[in-house]
Amino acid sequence: MKLEQNYTLTPANSISKFLKFFIPSLLGLFLFIIPLPFGKMFNMTDVSPVNIGVGFISELIKLNIGDYVPTICLVIIVGSALLSILAKVVNIKNEFLNNILNVQPFWLFFRIVGAVFMVMIYFNFGPEFIISEDTGQVILGIMPSLIAIFLVAGFLLPLVLDFGLMDFFGTMISKFMKTLFLVPGRASVDTLSSWLGDATLGIMITNTQYKQGFYTKKESAIIAVCFSLVSLPFSTVIADQLGLMNKFGLFYFAVCASSLVCALILPRTYPLSKIKNETYNNVPYEEEVVDDKNGLLKQGLIKSIARAQKAPSLNTIIVNGFKNILDIYISLIPLVLAWGTISLALAEFTPIFTWISYPVILLLKLLQVPNAIQAAPAVLVGFTDMFIPSVMVSGDGFAEITKFIIGALSISQLVYMTETGAVILKSDIPLKLKDLIIIFLIRTIISLLVITPIAHMLF
Repeated sequence: MKLEQNYTLTPANSISKFLKFFIPSLLGLFLFIIPLPFGKMFNMTDVSPVNIGVGFISELIKLNIGDYVPTICLVIIVGSALLSILAKVVNIKNEFLNNILNVQPFWLFFRIVGAVFMVMIYFNFGPEFIISEDTGQVILGIMPSLIAIFLVAGFLLPLVLDFGLMDFFGTMISKFMKTLFLVPGRASVDTLSSWLGDATLGIMITNTQYKQGFYTKKESAIIAVCFSLVSLPFSTVIADQLGLMNKFGLFYFAVCASSLVCALILPRTYPLSKIKNETYNNVPYEEEVVDDKNGLLKQGLIKSIARAQKAPSLNTIIVNGFKNILDIYISLIPLVLAWGTISLALAEFTPIFTWISYPVILLLKLLQVPNAIQAAPAVLVGFTDMFIPSVMVSGDGFAEITKFIIGALSISQLVYMTETGAVILKSDIPLKLKDLIIIFLIRTIISLLVITPIAHMLF
């Protein structure tokens, strides 16, 4: 299905219909894309000095609920498991509740595992590899960010999705994105929301657009694993952890360069290349059509205004927001805790990552990376969590060039089971765990081949 291309502005409809597009989209632009120095504006030292609006609101929520997060998580995760068990024996007539509670055995199992882990972590009893400061407590520590960002985004996403903002951006750069990365131009909004806000936010936008017919299966998968980048604010945390803030510009240049090369190569290689260009449940495909006869700006405005006229009412936005948040909390939060704790337990309490990193040692030595043997496990452990690699190489025994390479690599690897990986697997985006492992390994090799030469030129 395509938007009407003959939609025109007339004196009778121009102002009101333009404002219906312009005002919500402008608000969406400031909330999801344009970073502002909120910390300085409000003289607040406990928030990031520069952030997008959604990120700033999320940080305010985190500051206010921080002490209550363990209890909130306990209620959400244990409640999810108990209600899901109950749904197997009780007939739930409400279609929405039945869909999120009456799940397949695989998902039910991990909701129960998440509940068991959460009880252990909350009451501080059980095996050390579950409740340790390096495993369960780490995952509990990222929960405030997830709870806050999902709460805010659940209500505010329509500002960028339903009022024409993505149609406008998509039209402006559609040919550029399609030619280079095989995705529609609107993917730029997903990317900017990830880059300036949070990677899970970008995946949420991608999944919603995919289900609405704006992306095909292949396009949604490409965007999820090529453009859902770690946020700029978190990248500064990694650089600071490694003592590289004095080189942050060059550090982030290496991240961007490697991510760009990955985005050019990955869509054309397995497993992304095998995914079909079909829509979700065969919904009509909202194709981006660019007319060479008319200017891009005019076409962008026409499409955006037409989209805004189809936007849902405020009441519908609020109801859908509550549904989205409830779905995410019940479905995703338990999985993040379960999978994240298991992943970190394997990394911290078993030699698995040391064993499987032997081939990486050879690659690092070929690339003349100092401390290759000690740094190799940090290369692969990034699959579990984005922050662990920088922690592993932050000691005095590691050369600065090695810290630079591992830190930049950990950001550009993009697939982390404690965050983006879990969100992708629980979404409707057609990627399985096997696919994510393969993509992670390919991204790792490509990123190393790009980042390491840059590092050698600097050190």
